Amino acid sequence: IIKAPGAFLSKRIWNSLKEPFITEINSGGLTMLNDLLLRFGAPGIKYVLDLCAESDRHPVAFYCTAGKDRTGVLTAIILGICGVKSECIVEDYSLSANVYAEMNDHKAMVGALSQRSLDPKTFLGAPPEVMADTLLAIKENYGSIEGYCDWIGFGPERREKLRKALTEE
Repeated sequence: IIKAPGAFLSKRIWNSLKEPFITEINSGGLTMLNDLLLRFGAPGIKYVLDLCAESDRHPVAFYCTAGKDRTGVLTAIILGICGVKSECIVEDYSLSANVYAEMNDHKAMVGALSQRSLDPKTFLGAPPEVMADTLLAIKENYGSIEGYCDWIGFGPERREKLRKALTEE
């Protein structure tokens, strides 16, 4: 932490900070990534939830490279708002486990992660425990998915509008 300001000015200081930072990311894995997404991606998450709540904007498609990290967290929030049980959300997420293996650019993704010293085995899968831990972290940090939504400014009226837009014809 003491060295951090110098990292902007010195390549030597940046390199000395990089290894512990990457080690922390690799050990935190996808659960840490999801936590960071929930905290720092909150404006984007709210934006997508607002779009999905407007039935005149349907159909809506949202996705990311593999449809498991950013898309997985957003889908988990939407499913939770719609009353889907945690076990079903975890099962749905785990269906993305082999997506990179099935993609034509699997080697490119492994190479891109490795080039940044990130562990491909950690970041290319979608083990069920990652989503289970993410849902548990939401409960611990925000009380519930609804509590998280309140935190990002997507209140009860907006959640009800989203539920109706997605579950009623």
